[in-house]
Amino acid sequence: MNKDHIRNFSIIAHIDHGKSTLSDRLLERTGTVEMRKMTAQHLDTMELERERGITIKMQPVRMLWHPNRLQSQESGVKSQETTSTHASQSNSVFELNLIDTPGHMDFSYEVSRALAACEGAILLVDATQGVQAQTLAHYHVAQQLGLTMIPVLNKIDVAHADVERVGNELVELGFQKSEIIAVSGKTGEGVEQLLQEIITRIPPPKSTTKELRALVFDSAYDEHGGVIAHVRVVDGEITPRTKVLLHATATPVDVKEVGIFTPARKKTQLLSEGEIGYVVTGLKTPNLLRIGDTVMAAKSSVEPLSGYRVPQPVVWASFFPEDQDDFPEMGAALGKLALNDSSLTYQEQSASFLGRGFQCGFLGTLHIEIVAERLRREFGLEFIVTAPSVGYRVTTKTGTEIVSSPHKYPSRGDIVRAEEPIIRVRIMVPERDVPSVMKLDRQFELTLEDTGSFSAGRVLIIATMPLRAFVKDFVETLARMTSGFASVAYEHAGWKDAVLERMDIVIAGESVEALARVVPPDQAERDARAFVDAIAEVIPKEQFEVRIQAHVGGRIVASSRVTPMKKDVTGYLYGGDRTRKMKLWAKQKRGKERLKAQGTVSLSTETFVKLLRK
Repeated sequence: MNKDHIRNFSIIAHIDHGKSTLSDRLLERTGTVEMRKMTAQHLDTMELERERGITIKMQPVRMLWHPNRLQSQESGVKSQETTSTHASQSNSVFELNLIDTPGHMDFSYEVSRALAACEGAILLVDATQGVQAQTLAHYHVAQQLGLTMIPVLNKIDVAHADVERVGNELVELGFQKSEIIAVSGKTGEGVEQLLQEIITRIPPPKSTTKELRALVFDSAYDEHGGVIAHVRVVDGEITPRTKVLLHATATPVDVKEVGIFTPARKKTQLLSEGEIGYVVTGLKTPNLLRIGDTVMAAKSSVEPLSGYRVPQPVVWASFFPEDQDDFPEMGAALGKLALNDSSLTYQEQSASFLGRGFQCGFLGTLHIEIVAERLRREFGLEFIVTAPSVGYRVTTKTGTEIVSSPHKYPSRGDIVRAEEPIIRVRIMVPERDVPSVMKLDRQFELTLEDTGSFSAGRVLIIATMPLRAFVKDFVETLARMTSGFASVAYEHAGWKDAVLERMDIVIAGESVEALARVVPPDQAERDARAFVDAIAEVIPKEQFEVRIQAHVGGRIVASSRVTPMKKDVTGYLYGGDRTRKMKLWAKQKRGKERLKAQGTVSLSTETFVKLLRK
């Protein structure tokens, strides 16, 4: 197709603003998916996405649209133009490539990659809720990339929608009132107008050379086709059976197949400049393809595309298979997930209680939950996940390194300098809740930078805080305090000097690596007391007393104990014979001492899961 008739765009929005529902209506109005085959959240192909009602993975789809086409779903009538073939309309049919994106802040990297493959974006805002924190975050990314944005108000069919107020919020962002389009993703009202505006406002793709250059914006793995690259062809064209080169790894590839997303994969004869589609590489080694890489002709001398900023994990957690025989299978599963989720990193790890496993890096706590659930559902694995932690930049006499495992955090006396990651948070809250939110400064170490009235009845608070405190339970606390009316987004704001110490948990005389934590000295005793008491509630009773201690800086700051099991055997079995009672007590005492000498408490998988949730 002529590239002047191609439009590449994404829909960006805060979570739950109706992005997936609007995508469904676009698929219907363009006839991309037959009505009898349509499902709710049609582009959310994972069962987990449908259950949670959120988009986790970006999903591309090609739609064809005629500017004068009438698609009245209510009357079920189509014009003669609609029923004619696309071939006869080659001069008037437009190819619309939509990349549906996630809305949650943990998946912002997915959004940035999708936007880099487009010329435009629909900025979708719920007319009942207004502009939220993540709306602003996505808006700034699209603005930095120089994309054309179309502001759209959704859910105008809802009784309490406030189109006027929310429209004014978009005007505050710099849009003109005449630019704003009102739609209903539920009823389809305004969707055809939106399609017309996409063609009118979003520019067609441009190319600079005839030599092949394609940007890899996502990937997947197929048992038969191997690694499948999702690409945006910037220059030239790709056809099957041609030899190409993956620039980043210098890997030569014989293209097995090319195609488009409808949204299912559909084989085609070529992908030309400006188009979005897939390339089947046949590679069986996932790490040979990298997100952001450039696919080019095998003997090309053209400069590669700029690609993406490599995402840095901000939260760490370790996965240990319940059955150690599943360790190789877990490694293979993580490799396939990492191909589909380039923000996931992993490396082998071992722990005394849990055996061999993998330490994984994530972009947030929801990201951890999603990866864990996918490992269970898609690969049938059962495992234990440690509590989330962050990485610290620690300088000792031997050098500087990022310490992401709490049990490896050096002793305070060995540290020359320690730094922790700081984030800048944007919190959108109702005006009535501002005093309550301000009281979080001590609990979560918030440093206020700015506040301002964003719209009637709502305030935007900008502050910095340690990522360590944010990961703990900041989002949950904020939601509880504001009855769910607050929204938050964050970005990394660098590193800050920190005074921190490692808290080791010792159970029955042995340190449990998976339970170690890094805490500020002034919070150590309080956190330690709460933690050991929580552990004492979970540890099963043994035939001897089990002591639980929290060690910070070589001293015990808190301790608790699990009393031994009691067996009323003396009176029941031996009546009132005092001599026989004394002999039994002595025997029991020797048995307890022997058990203690043999080793530590035997912690079941179920017990460890309970501990790690505390």
